[in-house]
Amino acid sequence: MGLLDGKVLLVTGATAGIGRAVAIGAAKAGADVAINYLDGEGAAASVVAAIEAEGRRGVAIQGDVADRATATSFVDGAVAALGRVDVLVSNAGICPFHAFLDMPAETFERTMRVNLHGAYYMVQAAANRMVEQGQGGAIVAVSSISALVGGEFQTHYTPTKAGVHSLMQSAAIALGRYNIRCNSVLPGTILTDINKQDLSDPEKRAYMEKRVPLGRLGQPEDLVGPITFLASDMARYVTGAALLVDGGAYVNLQ
Repeated sequence: MGLLDGKVLLVTGATAGIGRAVAIGAAKAGADVAINYLDGEGAAASVVAAIEAEGRRGVAIQGDVADRATATSFVDGAVAALGRVDVLVSNAGICPFHAFLDMPAETFERTMRVNLHGAYYMVQAAANRMVEQGQGGAIVAVSSISALVGGEFQTHYTPTKAGVHSLMQSAAIALGRYNIRCNSVLPGTILTDINKQDLSDPEKRAYMEKRVPLGRLGQPEDLVGPITFLASDMARYVTGAALLVDGGAYVNLQ
């Protein structure tokens, strides 16, 4: 039996990186999966094909999480296709690296709308559906080690990830009475499109790798196990928690 047998799981930002890995990993664990994506129909179709190759149902629903209406349309579309919502993984996020002093207002505001506002409305929409269903559920938000530490070129990004972490703590209190568990994962440096350009410098990448006690940067697949655990009934008494998935980077002071 898979840890997510019989569950319906929704993932935002799921055509690449962590979202893609989690969507496919959830199918391997027994879940039917609905994915949200902004663009790239071909990439979305390939994720659905991978889900179906595991013998599970999959559906891709397009929408910009920065638009509040997308949250409702994603949840409604997932229910129409798959019947219910048991788990939401709020993953969609952006990080256009930029210096602080001349940060364009549109860059700051777009990052806020996608990363924080988008997470808020997705969590709210999924939670309302779970309350209506009356059988509880699980919400896992992808925050970041950046919720706990700063970054010179991430002054717009780190506040959003701190906000996502805080949102899960407060939502855990608000939704506990409905048996809806809310937790966050805090990835360290994971090799995805979001930091591909930043890590294209061999010296920068070597430095980052040296900072990690486990000796390597993360892969999207490294998030599958932790998120699957938090989404599963194995974590039935875990809510309001934040799980670092960073190879030990946060605790390395030397």
